[in-house]
Amino acid sequence: MSSDHHKGIAPHECGQCCTHIDNISVTLDRHPVIEDVSLHLHCGELTTIVGPNGAGKSTLLRALLGEVPHTGSIHFHPVFRPGREDAPAIGYVPQNLEFDRFSPLSVSDLFAASTSRIPIPLGCRRSVRKSALSALENAEAGELLDRRLGNLSGGELQRVLLALSLTPLPNLLLLDEPVSGIDLPGRELFYRTVSELRHRFDLSILMVSHDLAGIAAVSDRIVFLDRRVIAVGTPQEVLANTDFRHAFGLDLENWRPA
Repeated sequence: MSSDHHKGIAPHECGQCCTHIDNISVTLDRHPVIEDVSLHLHCGELTTIVGPNGAGKSTLLRALLGEVPHTGSIHFHPVFRPGREDAPAIGYVPQNLEFDRFSPLSVSDLFAASTSRIPIPLGCRRSVRKSALSALENAEAGELLDRRLGNLSGGELQRVLLALSLTPLPNLLLLDEPVSGIDLPGRELFYRTVSELRHRFDLSILMVSHDLAGIAAVSDRIVFLDRRVIAVGTPQEVLANTDFRHAFGLDLENWRPA
């Protein structure tokens, strides 16, 4: 067990704090989308949710963000206050960001709009630029500070959104299909960056992905979700699960992650 101190919301001993997701259920138009999902997410761990289309993966993230009505609860248990339950501070990286690609909006403008009350036309304060640069450097994107958003590649934009999600540092980071549409070098860089961040800042990370080969190399645990939790365990355990392989149409004998 590490004795390193948490560099995020508050100090704790690495690996001991926990976010409890207890019996989360979502019903939309009288149709159950997810049912009784319970997960314990420890700091410093990356947990990936996989499942077929329509399994409720993104709906679970939206429920955790409070964007859809749900039953159940989510609590953060800080080790430095035994018995205390808090609402976790949550960071979020969406699958994509909708914006006008012909707009002159820059990365620094995006940070200013998200973290400062000063209107963008009045400029970006030095303190905001300094904070933005630090966050971007954490996401391997420091050189993008003054780039136009419309000129960024898919991988660059996702690293910018990752940096923004870390401002301020959360207890729980949610990633919704963050490498969808990104080329292989971009995916590898994003995964490597996220993997380093979880250790550097003791982050609990919950990621939704269809990239089975990629997540096998970076995930501490995988959750197979199909409206409810079907299987949870190490990548090796879940990727070998018969129900999982049937759901993805994998050769039960010969398929191995790349």
